Parts: sequence; structure tokens; C-alpha cells
Amino acid sequence: MPQPRIMFYHDGRHPLIYMYEPPMQKEEYEAAVNELVGTPVDALMFCLGDGRTVLHDTKVGELWGHNVENWPHIIFRRAHQNATHLIESGNDPLRVVCDRAHAKGMLIYPTLLVQQGRGPRDQDVRCSDFRFDNPHLEIGARGDLDAEFPGLTCLDFKHEEVREERFALIEETVTHYPIDGFELQLNYTPYYFHPDEVEAGREIMTAWVRRVYEAVKGSGANRELAIRIPASLEGCLQVGMDVCDWIQQGIVDVVIGQTFSGPELVDSTVDFRPLVEAAEGSSCRVHAAIQSHVDSDRLGEATIEMVRATACNYWAQGVDGLYLAHWFGNWPYKADFYEKLRELPHPEVMAPKDKHYYVPTETGRYPKPPTEPGIAMSLPAGLAVDRPTEVKFKISDDLPRWNQVGRIHEVLLRLRIMNTTELDSLRFRLNGVDLPDELLRKINEMYRMSAPRYRTGSGYWFIYRLDEAHWPECGDNTLEVTLLERDADVIPECYIRDVELEVKYLMGKHFHRGRDADLGPYEYSGI
Repeated sequence: MPQPRIMFYHDGRHPLIYMYEPPMQKEEYEAAVNELVGTPVDALMFCLGDGRTVLHDTKVGELWGHNVENWPHIIFRRAHQNATHLIESGNDPLRVVCDRAHAKGMLIYPTLLVQQGRGPRDQDVRCSDFRFDNPHLEIGARGDLDAEFPGLTCLDFKHEEVREERFALIEETVTHYPIDGFELQLNYTPYYFHPDEVEAGREIMTAWVRRVYEAVKGSGANRELAIRIPASLEGCLQVGMDVCDWIQQGIVDVVIGQTFSGPELVDSTVDFRPLVEAAEGSSCRVHAAIQSHVDSDRLGEATIEMVRATACNYWAQGVDGLYLAHWFGNWPYKADFYEKLRELPHPEVMAPKDKHYYVPTETGRYPKPPTEPGIAMSLPAGLAVDRPTEVKFKISDDLPRWNQVGRIHEVLLRLRIMNTTELDSLRFRLNGVDLPDELLRKINEMYRMSAPRYRTGSGYWFIYRLDEAHWPECGDNTLEVTLLERDADVIPECYIRDVELEVKYLMGKHFHRGRDADLGPYEYSGI
């Protein structure tokens, strides 16, 4: 079996079973595959419903909504209606998507959301009776954890009954469906043990992963086990996942590192190098999860320039492939979606093309985006007088190389400082070198009456059109901001909210960039 380089996660719900009016037709369900035909996607990672309940004809698990009489959520009801109709008409949804994927030359890996919490029975209509009937199997069952602990109502994997319930669903899938691999999504709610029992839990989790791996291989020697985890190896250890041990024991074929899984944010700053180093010399491959959501005050989904920047940063770290997580949020897919997909497997194609590096920060939907264990956001970052604040970012562009052949158009460094006034004095350094005022343009946004998506409050943009002497380096870069003098009449704290870097290229030496403003007010003919 070929080893996929581009994996696409489809949650099986939002752009599919939620969208079509009951009774859903087999051909409509096949759209999950049809919409990706002709793209570089090698493998479809197809989610098995909610994880606690599923949307296919299971004999060992529970069908989504089987235990609900009155529905407080009509879209969840629609999913139940569509799944039930397909099953009763002889079109098991999971088999439909497996068969269609193979008919179009695509690999298929069912994905299990291994862990998540539980809500009240009258509200959590996606939940299983197993979960409702067994609260004593939850991490917070002892009653000694803070109510805000994110894994409070999650299953505690120290219990054999928990591990057996999860395994039965996996074993059924690999035994009865024509699949090419299986994915454990361990990063959905990545908490598996009581915080006091994590160390002992690592051995338990490793034994369970080994059992899953053996079931996958036992059902077909060429089948693969893929596991999605927090991108931080230390963070994984903190919640009971000894990923390095899994790799060394050879019980995982593909490890997928991910950040900002909850808010689904694009993140060009992720450091996958420890994960790549851990897999070096083993048979395990490392995939980097790349997302396309921005959710800034100016932009919802990432532009192709942002996707290029992020993908190239990941490829430059030596990953074996990309995992397109939550891209189904772009549905219905239009031309710009397919344009982004086209270049992804080819870093050398993207190298001399425009890129926009974006450091994750506060958003609209998630004002304080949650992060995985072991991961910390660098923005927003506070500013205090005479105390330098650093923001680190990576780029993959070899600017001297492309400048030598006349391909660099401009390099822009853009920062937004909140609660600053015209009387403040700030110093900006990039990799230890002061950025001179002659390269700077400031934009006053202390007050905005409107914004493309939502208003963010008061601030100034500081935009540097960097000359060659002040360009960032290929690889790691450090931006340092120091508040030298503060307006004495202002109370709110001054802080860095946004850091972005844009690299713009020419198609060739002395080439135009579409309409060229330097030619005057007339429309440029392109000749």
C-alpha cells in the first residue's frame, strides 16, 4: 500500500450528514469523497460520528441518537434521521464512503474521537448510554478535582471497562470494513487519567495502543495505525501518552502532531522538530496537522499566502506529510479551496511564491484560544517600560537566494500594539538589530467605527517595509519590542496583539505584479 503524504480529515457531519435533507441518498453521502477527487489528497480520514456514538451500522457500539425521544437540537436529529435511513435502506454509511474512496483511488482511514466529556442526559443527545450509566468511570469521579478541569467528565483509562468499550468499536471497524488504516484521535480532549495517576497511566495507555496496533495489523498486514496527538512531546507525557515509547516499540505507523485543535487555528510557529527527531531511524512517519482557520478581526479563513507559509515551515522541519485538519470548514468548496490544495505537496513550488506568516493571537470566536498540553500562546504579550518583550516566529524563505535572481518584491513586518498612544515611545528589534524609523509606517486605529469581522479595541499598526539589511532569517527569528516611554495619563496596559510577516515575490526578474501603481493612474495592460 502506498504511504499517503496528504491526509484530509472529514468529520463526517458538518459538510455531509448535517447538510442534506432526509432521507439522504447514497449519492449525496458519496460527496465526502467526490469533492476531493482530482486533488493531491491521498487518504481520507473519516470520523466515526461523535465517538461516544457513531453514524454507521455498529453492532458493538451505539448509534447516534438511538436513546433520544425529544430533540433539543434539530441538526443532531437530522444526523440521526439520515444515518438511520441509509442503514435501513442497505447503505451502511461507513461502507458507502469506504467503497467510494477505493473506487476513486483514495485510501480510507476511519477516525475515532477517543475521548470527550459528557453533558446532562436531556441535553447531550450525541452521548451514549454507556457514558450516562457509568459516571463512576470518569476522571472526576473521586470528586477531588476543580470543576474547571477540562477532563473532569472524560473517561478514566485506568478502568479496564473503559478500555474495552473503546477497543470493541475499533476492533469491529477494522474487522468488518474495507479500510486502509485507522486513526486514533487522541487530541480531541487529551486527558486520560486523574492528574495524580498520570505516571502509572502511561504504561496502561501504551499497552492499550499496542493492542489497537495489533488489531489493525491483524486485520491486514498493510494497514496502518495513525495517531493524532498534541504537538508537544512533553505535553503528551503530562496527560499519559508516552509517544516516544510508542515509536521505539514500533506500535504506531503515523504520528500526527497538532496545535489549536479546539479553535482550529492556523499556526505557522509550531516546532515539529522534537517529534521528527523522536521518529528518526524508526519506521514511524510524522505528519504535521495544518489548519486553515484564522478568525481574526480581518479574516475568517487563511489566504493561500498563509497556507503556503505554514506548509513550507512544516516541510522545512522534515515532516513526512501534512494532515489537513478541519479544512471541511471551507465547505462548500470553491475554486480558492482547490487552489490551496494544489500546491501543498510541493514546497519547491511554493518557495518563490507570496507567503504570509501569522502568529496565532486572540480571536473572535475564542477570545483566549485554548491550547494543547505543553503548548503556550506567545500572543498577546504585555509591554512594561524598559522591559523587552520577545515574540518568536519561523520562516522558510531563503531571501538572499531569491533576491540574487531578482525575485523579491517586498518584505513587510506588521505589528499591532494595543492601548498605545501617539505619546508612547517604542523600540523594535529583529534578531538583535534595531529597525529604523525610515522603514516604518504607522496606522492609527485607536478608534474604529467598523471592521471586516469584529472590532478589537484601540491600537496602532506598526508596519516596516524591510530592506535587505533588516530581513528576517530562514528559520527561527526573534522580534523584540521595548516600551521606552509610556503616556503618563493612560491606565490600560500596553500589549502586542498581532505579529505578521509578508514576503512578496515577482514571477521573474523585473516582472510586474498585475496592475502596477508606479505606472500612474491608467490601467496597466500587462504588456
